[in-house]
Amino acid sequence: MLGVVLLFVGIVLLNNGLGRLTGIDKKAVTVLNVLVGSLSVIANVVTIVQANGEIANFYSAGTGLLFGFTYLFIAANNLFDLDLRAYGWYSLMVAVITVPAAYLCFIAGDWRFGAIWLMWGVLWLTGFIETVAKKDLGHFVSFLLIFEGIVTALVPGFLILADRW
Repeated sequence: MLGVVLLFVGIVLLNNGLGRLTGIDKKAVTVLNVLVGSLSVIANVVTIVQANGEIANFYSAGTGLLFGFTYLFIAANNLFDLDLRAYGWYSLMVAVITVPAAYLCFIAGDWRFGAIWLMWGVLWLTGFIETVAKKDLGHFVSFLLIFEGIVTALVPGFLILADRW
């Protein structure tokens, strides 16, 4: 299931990056955020239901829900023109969570996902920097979204599905 979700995470990151870069209306970009956020939440709730008490499944679902809620939070902000600072504080908390998540990957010998968690942490941190710290990062975030969509989600998702990871 991880490969499927990562493919769509990659697509939504590209969509968000290109949307920011080219000035696509936020409501148009929001459609994919709702779909991918919902897919992520549903997939991770299914994982929780089928966990059979296994901690690894709860951990996987818990960290996966961080993504689903991110995209649904972005969608709600875009649709209802909410105060983005709430999303910024959420992003900071998630960015902090990525550090122990990366550490756990590294000590388990999975350097690829360790590095990916750190890259995701940087991306979430930009949400805090732009909305709470009020620092305009310009096109950097757009290009980071596109880069991370490809490197941390599309490619790994495809390789996982092709059993080449």
